[in-house]
Amino acid sequence: MDQFKEPCLAGRIDLRAAGPRCKMLLGDLNGDGRMEIVMVQPDNRQDVRYIPHQTQCLTAFDLEGRLLWQFGTPDPGAGSQGSDYPAQIADIDGDGQLEVLCVMHGSLLALHGSTGQVKRSRELPDPQAHDCLIVANLAGGEYAGDLILKDRYRTLWALDREWNLLWKHEGNPGHYPWVYDFDGDGRDEVMAGYDLLDHDGRLLWSCQGLDDHADCIWVGDVNGDGKPEIVVGGSVTVMYDAKGHELWRYEGSVESQHIALGRFRPELPGLQIAGLDRLVREDDGKGLAGKDALFLLDNEGRELWKEDRATAGWLTIAETLGGWEADAPDYILAYRRGGGVPPTLYDGQMGIVTQFPLNGYAVHADLCGSGTEQVIVYTDETAEIYASRPLDLRAKRPGAPLQQPKRLSHSTLYPGGEQIEKALTAQFGR
Repeated sequence: MDQFKEPCLAGRIDLRAAGPRCKMLLGDLNGDGRMEIVMVQPDNRQDVRYIPHQTQCLTAFDLEGRLLWQFGTPDPGAGSQGSDYPAQIADIDGDGQLEVLCVMHGSLLALHGSTGQVKRSRELPDPQAHDCLIVANLAGGEYAGDLILKDRYRTLWALDREWNLLWKHEGNPGHYPWVYDFDGDGRDEVMAGYDLLDHDGRLLWSCQGLDDHADCIWVGDVNGDGKPEIVVGGSVTVMYDAKGHELWRYEGSVESQHIALGRFRPELPGLQIAGLDRLVREDDGKGLAGKDALFLLDNEGRELWKEDRATAGWLTIAETLGGWEADAPDYILAYRRGGGVPPTLYDGQMGIVTQFPLNGYAVHADLCGSGTEQVIVYTDETAEIYASRPLDLRAKRPGAPLQQPKRLSHSTLYPGGEQIEKALTAQFGR
């Protein structure tokens, strides 16, 4: 178990110019060797399930807090983070520069990341295609330039690189489908909730015996066989191979709201699966105080531990953080815990590695090419940048653009992701 260490404050940013209830996105917008911040504010019609999810305003800051550009006008009556915001940062045209994608005023927009000016605009393929944005490589080639849009729980629309409709899928896509090239043909398959779709939208297989919808999806070589597996958190936590064979399921949770793959326990074989069990919902009409608990499974789905939580709080978000310190194992980053519990890094034994003084939402990335990751915790008014050690946030290689990790171009309130080992990477030439 790691010894607790206080995090080091590396920077503080005043976010008030972006308006309230924003979501934070990260990317090296201007190619200067450091990440910039884009605060995404939803419009004031936002509702968790029923109202079109659109953006009201996007505001870009550098790591010193200078406002770089703003597109739209902040609204004090903006919606809240009860669902995904339809916005991403990605290079969708392969020119080496990042675009900021969003749905606004019923249209799909791509903005120049460096200036915030509109680069491309097109009407949505359907008025309900607004729940979130997924960048994909459906056509093949050197970069992911296709897009997938969805409504809340029924339909996907796949667009080509000119934003023409490729195909439409009716099903139960869950919160945030994950795309990955499972067969190595250079084109992504789409894990759309409980359905795996080929790059052309053809249904390959479906998970069986699962209720409700998929809350989050992860891909990784969990069992160490050199092949990618798919772990889905939904009515239960379940693992499938890429051919559609169920390998195991963990039914020891009430509601598997979040999962995260990582080497949280390096002494154990394969990967471990961290998760968040929503034990009691506060919105179920029973009048009970909400409560959730973290858990950890081994690579065969066996429970290693489950949190015996002493405080209330039922809206925790848990995800994997790798590289907090050089040569450190993966940690579990948990935030929005409630009950007075601040954002916390846990190790694979559920020991507290560090806690962050500011209580808010969190994002993480290597912000300046330091070789380690930093955590930004933010509220409506401020963001604080934390590192494991004292850190100068100047670019370590000025003028050399930072790569945009797939995780940052597939930002979601329901974190999915990939944990791919070197052997698997070599197999598919990634």
